[in-house]
Parts: sequence; C-alpha cells; structure tokens
Amino acid sequence: MLMYSQFGIYLIMMLGIGYYAMSKTKDNAGFIIGGRSLGPATTAISAGASDMSGWLLLGLPGAVFAGGLSEGLWISLGLAIGAYTNWIVVAAKLRTFSEQLGAVTLPTYLGNRFEDKSGMLKLVSAIVILFFFTLYVASGLKGGTLLFAHSFGASEQVSLLVTTLVVVSYTFLGGYLAVSWTDLVQGILMFFALTFCALLGYFAIAGSPVDIAAVNPKAFEWKTGSLLTGISLMAWGFGYFGQPHILARFFGIKSVNDVPAARRIGMSWMVVVLILSTCIGLIGIGYAELHSLPGVTGEGGSSERIFLALTSALFSPWISGIVLAAVLAAVMSTADSQLLVLSSALTEDIPLFEDTSEEKKAWISRFGVVGFALLAYIIAANDTGTILGMVGYAWSGFGAAFGPLVILSVVWRDTTKAGAVAGIVIGALSTFIFKNYVSFEGHYLYELLPSFIIAFIAIVVVSKATAKPSEALLNKLKI
Repeated sequence: MLMYSQFGIYLIMMLGIGYYAMSKTKDNAGFIIGGRSLGPATTAISAGASDMSGWLLLGLPGAVFAGGLSEGLWISLGLAIGAYTNWIVVAAKLRTFSEQLGAVTLPTYLGNRFEDKSGMLKLVSAIVILFFFTLYVASGLKGGTLLFAHSFGASEQVSLLVTTLVVVSYTFLGGYLAVSWTDLVQGILMFFALTFCALLGYFAIAGSPVDIAAVNPKAFEWKTGSLLTGISLMAWGFGYFGQPHILARFFGIKSVNDVPAARRIGMSWMVVVLILSTCIGLIGIGYAELHSLPGVTGEGGSSERIFLALTSALFSPWISGIVLAAVLAAVMSTADSQLLVLSSALTEDIPLFEDTSEEKKAWISRFGVVGFALLAYIIAANDTGTILGMVGYAWSGFGAAFGPLVILSVVWRDTTKAGAVAGIVIGALSTFIFKNYVSFEGHYLYELLPSFIIAFIAIVVVSKATAKPSEALLNKLKI
C-alpha cells in the first residue's frame, strides 16, 4: 500500500507540472519547443534524461550483468564521446540557424536550410521520424511494463496500459515545457536512485566470500572479442547527431550563450550515471551469487530486471517506492519527448495543416500524442525483443538518417538539397538492410556503424554533383 501511495504522489506531481505548463502554452510553437525559453540546467538535464530512458536503468545494467564489463564500457565510452562532440559541433550553430530560419522542428530546419520549396525534404524527414520514433516509444512503454509487472505483480497487459496512460497524460497537457520540466525532475531522481542502489549494493557484497570474476569470467574483461565488435559498440555515439528529441533541446535553449554551461552540466550528469549504471550490473553479478533474485535468475528470468530486483532487495518499502519511481521517470522522460516530436512532425512537417491556426495546431498536436501512443502501445504489446534491442534499432535509424546531414548542414556550405535527401534515404535504408540481412559470425556489427558512413559519403558525393543553396542564404547563416 505504501508503494502505491508513493507512486500516486509522484504521478500527481507530474500531472501538476503538465497542467501548469498548459497554462503557459498558447500556440503550437510553444507546445513544441517552449518558445525557446529554457535555461542551461533544465535543457541539459532534460536532454540527458530524454536520451537515457529506461535503457539506463534496465538495458545497460542488464547487458553488463549478462555479458560483463566490456560491453557496458565500450558503449558508455562511445556515448560520452558522441554526446560531447554533439554539444561542441552542433548545439550552438543549430540553435542559431533554427531561429534564423524560423524552424521549430528538425524537418522544417532541414527544409529551410536547403531551400526546399517542393516540401520533399520535410516530407521524407517526417516519414523517417514517424517510423523509427514509433518503435522508440514502444521500447519505452515496454520498460514501464517491466517496472509495473515487477513491482506490483500486475499482468503485462495492465502494466503496459498504465504506462501508456501515465506518459500520455502530462505530455498531452503541457507539451515541451511539461516534458522539459518533468524531465529535469526525473533526471535528478534517476541520478539519486542509481547512486544509492550502487552504494548499498556494494556494501551488501563487500567482504562477502564472492568473486565476481569467478562467477562470471566475462565480468572484468576489457577485450571486445574483435576490433569490429569494439568499434561497433563505440559507434553508438554516432547516434547523438541525429536524434530529433535531443536536437529539439538545442532548438529550445534560451540563448546560444547558455550552451557552454548546459554542456558542462549535461556531460557531468551523463558520465556519472553511465558509471553508476555499469557498476550496478557488476554488483548484481556478485549479489545474485549470494542471494536469490526473483525475476532475474532462474527460469523465465531477465537480466534487464537486475536494477529492479536489487532495489526491492536493498531498500526498505519507504524508499523502494521512490527509487522504483525513478525507473518510471526514465521511461517517461524519453517516451514523452518522442511523442512530442511525433506530434510536431504531424502538424509542422506534413502538409496537412498549413492553413490551420496556431492554437488549433496545438490541440491537433495534443491529440497526435494520443494517436501515436496508441500505435506504440500496439507495437509494444506484440514485440518480443529486448529493450536494448528495440532502442538500438531506432537509435541507429535516426543516427544514420539524420546524423551525417545535421553535421554537414552546420559545417559544410556545399551541402545540397539533393545530397540531403540522398543521405536521409540511404541512411534509413542502410539501417534496415544491415539490421535484418547482414551479419558476421562471431562478431557484433551494429548497423549504425556502416549506415552512418555510407550516408555521409552519399551526401558528399551527391552534393558535389548538384547545385548548392543560394549565396544569400549561406551568407545569412555565415557558414
């Protein structure tokens, strides 16, 4: 009963933030990017929270628990390098260019950046977003399902329904402001949950007669198995350059001058939580050798429940409800951002509502949130893959389709509209092909690695053969 009360208080607080944000949201631009009004701390933590999602508390510790330190280290290193480079190369210029071009979404930015009067670039971008983000939201809902099923013994169907309703409710109300403010709270909650779980887990096994390396020989291996596997794991970092829900934070930050402070805050938060999450996976190996962990070991167990199981075992009921709310926070902080991008693609990037008033567009965006959440619910209910696998596919799709193009759009003046279309299409198709039809026995090949490279080359080659944007635009942007 105590845990139900704690969850209830937490959810009421999130809904309260959503209702307050609704009173501040007057038009569709406000619903989508909050009127470019957020400061560095909110921008940085909300970007990190929307990035990490349930993957941080479920997928990563589970991967380390099952496969040892190597996988977690290489993925974390790649993500940290990618995120930092994204802040350095893309953030400030994208904030400036998006305002100069009057863009509040990534497809609109790309269409205006390359003077696409036909609307083809916006439409292609929106289609890619609609496809991959629906899968991404489904992975988040699946994380929430694990949480409710583990914590309350509810069926997966009931757990999935509750998760969907929770995420939709405050995103529907407040849009970008609600998403960013709640993500700030959720990011802080995730930080403390990881910190206390890692500390208590460590003290629980410290001095005990358990050798983690003996229990799992892979636990402390630094080798990746092959050069291809190591590079593929680090290639997760390429994804940052193309994630619309993360790039949206660069659009919405209050000032370009706030970017350095946001970078420092965001990267500090990110590095610490990645280390803590990896440590929890290792600690779980030792703890599982000493104690029973229902739902993790044995028949029907899942390594992705290791954080939930440790939390239930280590914390008193007074604290475990709050800590488990952090998992819900992780799920919500990504799914809400993605639903927002999906609804913005519907109202801003697909030519259906061009003559609709801004106030009506905001309501259409709200009901778009509901529709896309329903579609993600159906996918999550029928998908049998892991959270990490679902996140990896969507992450790769965005990273390959948009990543090379976003980089080149802010640093290379000769990038053309034809090159942009080629990069998006080839990046998305390459992800699909490498994911489903290409493999190397004994090696891990993450589809983002070859797809990103191929898309980058395609943009450069096609741009060299086609007409670049006007000098007037390039001079305006000072590229």
